[in-house]
Amino acid sequence: MTKRYLGNIITQNPTAPTDNFEDTPAPGVWSLAEAFAYSKAGLWPTAGNKLSLGIFMGGSSSGGVVNTIDSVVISTLGNATDFGDMGVSIYQLAGAGSATRAVTAGGSISGGATRTNSILYVTLPTQGNSASFGSLAWGRRAVAALSNSTRAVFGGGNGTSGGGGDTINVMEYVTIASTGSSTDFGDLSKQKHKMAGCASPTRGLFCGGWSDDGSSFQNVIDYITIASTGNTSDFGDMVSAREGPTALSSGTRAVICGGGASNIMEYVTIASTGNTSDFGDLTATSEEGMSVASPTRGVIAIGSSQSNVLDYIEIASTGNAADFGDLTVGRNSAAASSTTHGGIAA
Repeated sequence: MTKRYLGNIITQNPTAPTDNFEDTPAPGVWSLAEAFAYSKAGLWPTAGNKLSLGIFMGGSSSGGVVNTIDSVVISTLGNATDFGDMGVSIYQLAGAGSATRAVTAGGSISGGATRTNSILYVTLPTQGNSASFGSLAWGRRAVAALSNSTRAVFGGGNGTSGGGGDTINVMEYVTIASTGSSTDFGDLSKQKHKMAGCASPTRGLFCGGWSDDGSSFQNVIDYITIASTGNTSDFGDMVSAREGPTALSSGTRAVICGGGASNIMEYVTIASTGNTSDFGDLTATSEEGMSVASPTRGVIAIGSSQSNVLDYIEIASTGNAADFGDLTVGRNSAAASSTTHGGIAA
């Protein structure tokens, strides 16, 4: 074993840090001069500088349904990298999570004939495959999800028959740090699927979607208080009715992106109620896309035509999206979560 003489003791050679996130390993004994040099280079672990890791799980690609899990570091620009695999090829599943665990619920298996009630999870930020968490009350696809740091809530979805009339208004929740089956939370304003979900640490929003009750596309935004249980209340309306949007948030602002093959982005202040305001445009039209967020930045996977394009925005401002990089596999209808999204208190 290679060792060195430092501070009048013999120590093992330390391992150099690769970035400045607070959880970055830098084992070994360091001199003050060495630590200062790495700090000047932006490579010394810094308390409070949390890794903003976003992951995209499963989805439908041009080559078929995939079990791929990709990851991106939200604070940088660049292409996604391989994180691990889902236990099964699956799409139209919902994603939420805490800083240490991402959970998915529901979805369609492989060719889409089978709706699953499975809840799966991955441990963050360590790379790896998914594991079993528990079960929803019954199998369904096109579920929406939101979470704070302790609880994930899954809303709506389309049931086992796959035709009209089997969309539900049920919401269920799990405690993210444990495992087990879901518990009833309450009901949405109506039966809906293909909604978008996002949250602050206290309040969750379900946006848009499709209803089987004859009203089809939805522009309604429902909200809940995550720590309690009960039915949704009306928050306001999106600028247009559409299915398949995606939503992301900081702790204060939610941005709803795409849906209905549009490039629209619109935003609301989560602590208030009211209709959306214009944010800007995505670089391309998006439907059944996916999104992740840090406290300051959102990254959006376009989704349409199984695109591999990733856009990004700065949440506190308004304006058009810009290119972030590419997924490893172009796809839509995947689940997404991040270690620093709006539901996790900064």
